[in-house]
Amino acid sequence: MRVAIVTESFLPTINGVTTSVCQVLDYLAAHGHDAIVITPAAGAPKRYAGFAVHQVPAFAYRQFPVGLPSPMVQRLLADFSPDVVHAASPFLLGAQAMSAARRLGIATVAIFQTDVAGYARRNNLGQATRLAWRLVRWVHDGADRTLVPSSASMADLQSAGVGRLARWGRGVDLERYHPRNKVDARTARLRRRIAPHDDVVVGYVGRIAPEKQVERLRVLAGLPGIRLAIVGGGPSMPAVTAALRGMPVTWLGSLGGADLARAYAAMDVFVHTGTEETFGQTIQEAHASGLPVIAPRSGGPIDLVDHGTDGFLFHPDRDPELRAYVELLSTSARRRARMGEAGRRAVLGRSWDSVCDELMAHYTDAIETRRLALAAKQV
Repeated sequence: MRVAIVTESFLPTINGVTTSVCQVLDYLAAHGHDAIVITPAAGAPKRYAGFAVHQVPAFAYRQFPVGLPSPMVQRLLADFSPDVVHAASPFLLGAQAMSAARRLGIATVAIFQTDVAGYARRNNLGQATRLAWRLVRWVHDGADRTLVPSSASMADLQSAGVGRLARWGRGVDLERYHPRNKVDARTARLRRRIAPHDDVVVGYVGRIAPEKQVERLRVLAGLPGIRLAIVGGGPSMPAVTAALRGMPVTWLGSLGGADLARAYAAMDVFVHTGTEETFGQTIQEAHASGLPVIAPRSGGPIDLVDHGTDGFLFHPDRDPELRAYVELLSTSARRRARMGEAGRRAVLGRSWDSVCDELMAHYTDAIETRRLALAAKQV
């Protein structure tokens, strides 16, 4: 199969969209498919997994490149002649690519990854929320199929009038993120750095940005016997640093690969703080690493955390619940171990290979949908 992946985010930017795109490209390469990548210009590599990466003009917004309309997009699609266009978290660039694909008779699959409703609530957009959803509907109406990562996203899009929806989750690297990393000598050194007195390590991994709400960890101030380990960086670093001033925090910066896997392994409890996640990839990575997870009962985490079994879900507006669950887990190594094992079991069927097998089936369905639509026009 020939796949054109049009993504609003790509390397060197690291986030959930980039991670998913790279995993899909790795899968396509391993299974003998052909692909190209079209992405906003932001210092991306010229090739990835053996596939050409094409950069289009862009401008920067909140440290993210935003692709601008360009005749280059249709030209690239026409020259490559893909069977399907995969639009990752489509916005201006993705919408243009899907429009060009329609003109060329190419099937399109859009991947929804932005919590518009949550963003609107946090920023008190009021009437602008309707405009935001109209924009989402306009973008995704151009797709033969829109894939959503969670039940919450499905409900939001259905309410907004977006059609042709299907569920598609995300995979997790079950070998890289593994409980055995806890016995690695480098993990032990990292843990001694974070908790020299062997306190319970409560960790966070993710972007330090307003929508991630990392500053809510200040509710843990004064809890005895815990230390915080925070992995990530971003525009909210000054605000979050100020909010957590005086607390026992180790700032580990942005990590990836084996370093990130060891960071998870050095933790005892994982806390996810944001209420606007359409999925929650770090929750899966924490579970794969054998950690219990505490997260808001909102968005993607609702599907990923089995409350009371592999972690806890707290009310999004009740930070004292977050504190209570951290305290409960910090005082019982047995409960942490039991929940961590349950989390590992929960993700065993979510390898990237199996998830990408599902994606290929969605591609095939979209191609058939487009073929039938073109045939109907010719009658």
